[in-house]
Amino acid sequence: MKTGVVLAFFIIASLTAKAQYKFSGQIDTNKWHNNVYLSIIEDYRKISGVYSEQIIARAKTDSLGYFEFTGNQLENANRIYRLHVDNCFDDDQDQNHFDGYCDDSKEIIFIAKNKDTIVFPFSFDKQIFCDIVSTNEKSMAFVKIDSLRDNMKYAFAEYRSEASRKLNNKKWFQTFQDFGKSLDEPLAELYIYSFLSNRGNDLHEHYIADLKTNDYYENLLKRLQERYPNSSYAKQYEAELKSDEYIINNVSGSGFNWNYPLYALLVLSLLGNFWFWKHRQKHQSITLDVAKEQLTKQEQNILMLLLEEKSNKEIAEALFVSLSTVKTHVNNIYKKLNVQSRNEVKTLFNS
Repeated sequence: MKTGVVLAFFIIASLTAKAQYKFSGQIDTNKWHNNVYLSIIEDYRKISGVYSEQIIARAKTDSLGYFEFTGNQLENANRIYRLHVDNCFDDDQDQNHFDGYCDDSKEIIFIAKNKDTIVFPFSFDKQIFCDIVSTNEKSMAFVKIDSLRDNMKYAFAEYRSEASRKLNNKKWFQTFQDFGKSLDEPLAELYIYSFLSNRGNDLHEHYIADLKTNDYYENLLKRLQERYPNSSYAKQYEAELKSDEYIINNVSGSGFNWNYPLYALLVLSLLGNFWFWKHRQKHQSITLDVAKEQLTKQEQNILMLLLEEKSNKEIAEALFVSLSTVKTHVNNIYKKLNVQSRNEVKTLFNS
């Protein structure tokens, strides 16, 4: 009997020791640089983007664009991962790479654990990172959610009235929450929560109203704590939930009418913005001319295209130059104008 138990233990230990992940796929190296990056996402507010602190591995493709990640260092429980490729090269990292933004990149977000085998195949017309074939049935959850998000965007765009927006808010909150629960994966529900509760979009107001009466959010916390106890996901979600509930309870329980000071602040803000706008209007043409004098003719052409929100690739095609030449000119423009990004350039000239 003891011999059988010991034998079983060594078999299990051997299988555990050999358990490893394998993520492979193919990209079009005519469109993308041959570096593919694997990241682990522990902060669900940084699901989309490129962050150096999240990257755990890099693979180079072969001549046909095939890549592969293997190892056994991943978590044994499900976690959120990202694969991405981009055309922001290593020599540009200080300016526009690994800071959450690259204007020429492609990514896919997925769920995986240490023993999973996942393939990211080409889809129609050599499109990359659109499909997943995995031994883990949860890996496709985010792709399914993104498909539902596209349906939601279409519904909101069809009728833009306030009445339609309110009806759509209620409908789609319920639709996403039901769909998330049907996936039986709290990490998928967390992904849904991350964009429904995002303070930067139009849904946040409805989220706050929904939080007041809907026990879905407390139940999601329980599911996260049961499935992923002591994980960063559960801790972050609990902290955010408590913060939002605290704000709701304090605003609702206060007898003071906060509208009056808010109105006063609004008036002051409008007056300040008006003065600032007039001041900037007066000096804008001077600033533009002075800045342009620092740039070469080609850099001025590229600056105008940057202000039209053209990508580096589009600029290269418009001016009949190589992509690397455009990147060099863009970096020179940043240095001469003392800015760090496209957004700062637009702020400088479009204010």
